[in-house]
Amino acid sequence: MKKVIYLFVLVFSCQWASAQAIYETIKSEKLGATRQLKIQLPRNYSKNVEKKYPLVVVLDGDYLFEVVAGNVDYYSYWEDVPEVIVVGINQIDDRYYDTMFSEQNSLPLDSSAEFFEFIGMELIPFIEEKYRTEDFKLAIGHGETANFINYYLLKDKPLFQSYIVISPELAPNMTKYIPDRLGKIDRKTFYYLATTTDDLKSVKAGTELLNNSLKVIENDYLQYDFDEFEGLTHYSVVAQAIPKALERIFYVFQPITSREFEKDIMAGDKPAIDYLKDKYESIKELYGVDKTILVNDYKAIAAAIEKKSEFKDFEELGKMARKSYPETMLGQYYMARYYEENNQPKKAMKTYQSSYIFDEIAGLTKDDMIERANRIKADFGY
Repeated sequence: MKKVIYLFVLVFSCQWASAQAIYETIKSEKLGATRQLKIQLPRNYSKNVEKKYPLVVVLDGDYLFEVVAGNVDYYSYWEDVPEVIVVGINQIDDRYYDTMFSEQNSLPLDSSAEFFEFIGMELIPFIEEKYRTEDFKLAIGHGETANFINYYLLKDKPLFQSYIVISPELAPNMTKYIPDRLGKIDRKTFYYLATTTDDLKSVKAGTELLNNSLKVIENDYLQYDFDEFEGLTHYSVVAQAIPKALERIFYVFQPITSREFEKDIMAGDKPAIDYLKDKYESIKELYGVDKTILVNDYKAIAAAIEKKSEFKDFEELGKMARKSYPETMLGQYYMARYYEENNQPKKAMKTYQSSYIFDEIAGLTKDDMIERANRIKADFGY
């Protein structure tokens, strides 16, 4: 069933991405040539003129771009990942020269060293000057290019904070270089690695060796995830690895799940309101995105406040909701709940009554607010 779902998402996504792609040509002094780019901007990019977006750089853009751009658009529509700018670099005629490495030290040389500098010194500045980008950058590669994106990780100040490495054709020394670097990294870094049971033998062997070294690393700055898919080929693995990787990398960005509610909020020691604040502060810190707190996340925290009897926190939740959704009755409702549970029935009644002029939201209706106010009025004889 999962394979069918992924296939549906892929087909739908590729159609959307193809329709929306912007084609650019960049002239490179490093390469002494021009390169073709595919760019997908978020749906509301032209309307949100002050908003900046994380950047996703896709190597092998001639075939990988549509898969990535489609999945990003699909998941961002449901707010499971942030809206991002996706840039694909076409390499169909240049892949061999872009990704070659030294037999002595496994590092880029000649044309691949020039391609390495092209991305960092020309492509990224070109995109940042022309489009509104945040600091968070994600690199994606497959096969030879999956090996190549790791070279940026080896720098003292890596260009990317996140890496999706799919069925990498690893240079010999990279199985040593990568674990050593990730073990010492001192900045939050996401690293996703994938292979398949039916991958190319050399790729599977190298990936297994790398995974065995990475999974034992103890570094709080590293979030490492690994998948070995059943029965897929070296090429078909891309369709399943991309959505999995996006889910793992942007897990903090996603709405509060039922599992998160039970395990992290209800069973956790911290107050529910603090969990909400920490979650959205982490989103800003990790991805550079000022995300408006989702209505469903407000509802989840309100439910936790009720269950944990942390009623005093309704006041702060109400103030936060007023800021997030000022035209709605959400903040008014939480403030009224605060007054109700803190022996201020008259204030609660008036707050419920004043909600009538605000927009309905999240199942809260004007009739419900008036009914709550009338109930208090009847109970206390106001």
